[in-house]
Amino acid sequence: MANFDAIVVGSGISGGWAAKELCERGLKVLLLERGKDIDPATDYADMADPWEKKHFDEISQQQLKQDFFVQGKNYAMKESNRHFWMTDSAQPYEAVDGKYRWRRGNQVGGKSLMWARASYRFSPYDFEVNKQDGEGVDWPVRYGDIAPWYDKVEKFVGIAGNRDGLAQLPDGEHFLPAFEHTCVELELKDKLAKDFPERKMIMGRVAHLTQPTEAHLALGRGKCQARNHCHLGCSYGAYFSTNAATLPAAQKTGNLTLIADAIVTRLIADEYTGRITEVQVMDANTKALTSYTSKIVFLNASTIGTTLILLNSANENAPNGLANKSGQLGRNLMDHLGGSRVMASVAGHDDQYYFGRRPIGGYIPRYRNFPNHVEDYKRGWGFQVYSGRGGAGGWHKGVGADFKAKNRAPGGWTIMLDAFGECLPRERNTVTAHKTKTDSWGQPIAVIDLQLGENDKKLIRAAHADAIDMLMTAGFDNIVENQKPEDNMDGMSGRIHEMGTARMGRDPKTSVLNGWNQSHDIPNLFITDGSFMTSSAVQNPSLTYMAFSARAANHAADLLAAGNL
Repeated sequence: MANFDAIVVGSGISGGWAAKELCERGLKVLLLERGKDIDPATDYADMADPWEKKHFDEISQQQLKQDFFVQGKNYAMKESNRHFWMTDSAQPYEAVDGKYRWRRGNQVGGKSLMWARASYRFSPYDFEVNKQDGEGVDWPVRYGDIAPWYDKVEKFVGIAGNRDGLAQLPDGEHFLPAFEHTCVELELKDKLAKDFPERKMIMGRVAHLTQPTEAHLALGRGKCQARNHCHLGCSYGAYFSTNAATLPAAQKTGNLTLIADAIVTRLIADEYTGRITEVQVMDANTKALTSYTSKIVFLNASTIGTTLILLNSANENAPNGLANKSGQLGRNLMDHLGGSRVMASVAGHDDQYYFGRRPIGGYIPRYRNFPNHVEDYKRGWGFQVYSGRGGAGGWHKGVGADFKAKNRAPGGWTIMLDAFGECLPRERNTVTAHKTKTDSWGQPIAVIDLQLGENDKKLIRAAHADAIDMLMTAGFDNIVENQKPEDNMDGMSGRIHEMGTARMGRDPKTSVLNGWNQSHDIPNLFITDGSFMTSSAVQNPSLTYMAFSARAANHAADLLAAGNL
């Protein structure tokens, strides 16, 4: 049994940050990852030519049915990167009414290798709205507490974006040059300014190095080549991932021990002090059990994974799971609302194209119920904007001269508005451990029950109506409702932004964590993956996970140095 200053469970976006910060504070850190280790030379497929990949890089129908019946529904999953995804057959789960799709990474770096990299700050409004409208519990922090950590994270990560001066989407201090709008995005931007001045089109902010700093280069990272091969791994290290950034930084300190194929089965708490004394681990290949000890433990196993570990760690003093005196563990599950995508054709611009393949498009930040609540529903949404020309670049499949000709000729311009809505935290949306069913390693599987409330349904319908209205008012043609809310009122699914099951709050009776991501019940336990979230806002949440992880890790190091842990 080895002893460490800190153990971090999970090496994804938040776990990588916790490990980096703790190592840089001088702590000896054990980073445990349930998936395999990654070697970019053999595991990344971004440098392979199309003819080197099987079947246009599509996974066989047999493989999808056998192993990836949920994971395989994601656009980013290909034959050449399927080893990044956990097989559904090895670790199944149950979704009530079959409505929720849980997407999981299965390697060092977790989903930081496959995330879409949109990076937006929460605003002062987002940290105050629960208190204002009475939904959920009040955040125990405010924007001013997190802003310096957003600064720190953005500088290290490398966020390409503009300083847009919007109250609902605060600017960063260290943005790299933004990617450029397409001509049709600029047309919509101008028409919104004329017809809907409160609705601002900005360029999306994304975790890509458009102009690396010396610090980025020193880690071995390089400039984004705008190839849109990101979901295959990036050999340049141009987009942010644990593997490209936080892991090398942690390893440089000499304080990190990384163990892959290490499945954390339970945490052992001392019956008298309540502190975590052991982390039990199963070897994913041999199923042999090992225990490790440390002074502090960070859980970053993903929202659902972390919840299962704590539920599985129940003991006589904590029969409903560790860190769960409040009864809130596994409750308040959230994800962003989807189900509304509206596309239109844009006439003209036939003489224009774009350079490269941007990793992000435009963005329309929230505008409804901001700054004041005036609608018959609470909260709002943002639109992610996709645009381009079809035809050229591999959209058409086939062989021979006809195949080549079709893929050389660009088609017309299109633009799509994809709504990301804020869901309300509700206790009835839960993650629980199945009483009898287990996975391939004998661990209870997750039971996920996430249903839309009436506010959620009103909100996404309103977003859909606004999308149609904006595209029609802009004079665009052939409006197509690619996703209609009425066809997708089946739970929040597909956004891969699950959060909220171990929320932070001011009162230990109604929350799992305090304002430092520290367990109310167990002083040496910290949780900084998405489960700590108290509300979802409309923004992609990963940047916020990173900021809170860095803040919590430094606070834990301070407590340890002061002899308080």
